[in-house]
Amino acid sequence: MTTGSATSLGAAVGIAVGFAGAFGGFWAFLLVLVLAIVGVVVGAVIDGRINVGDYVSGLSNRSGR
Repeated sequence: MTTGSATSLGAAVGIAVGFAGAFGGFWAFLLVLVLAIVGVVVGAVIDGRINVGDYVSGLSNRSGR
């Protein structure tokens, strides 16, 4: 992802969160914020910046005790 597209995406998320807070109240703001965070994590996994296998293998090792 290039810097320009990341900036545009950040601006779009900020606008969405702002509208949710202004017109939907606190709970709508919170929902949009949580979904934005989930979207960022999923995007990072798809881009390869986060390796889910590191976290999954760590969980499976703990349950085998």
